[in-house]
Amino acid sequence: MAIFIAILIAFFGAVLAHIFTKGQSKKRKYIIWGIANMVAIGPFLSFAIGITYAIIEGNGWAAMLMWVLYPFIFLIGLIQLIIGIFMKNSANKNSYKYH
Repeated sequence: MAIFIAILIAFFGAVLAHIFTKGQSKKRKYIIWGIANMVAIGPFLSFAIGITYAIIEGNGWAAMLMWVLYPFIFLIGLIQLIIGIFMKNSANKNSYKYH
């Protein structure tokens, strides 16, 4: 049951990030997806994968896999966030085409 709830929370985090980025600039998409990866997707997905692996192996110590997975997912989200923060907004250059 806990695995299902963790997967459900990660899924809802991804869905909310997708909804919030619809129609936004590329810069805003990187920022939102970075935060979603660090806060909503990373911890719950690594928990679900770690516990599932521990159940398959039959060893409780195998659940420590989540301690290895979460930093990688967090770093991916942090890189996305940093890219989004420092990216230049290129939408201003093309805004005069349609006037």
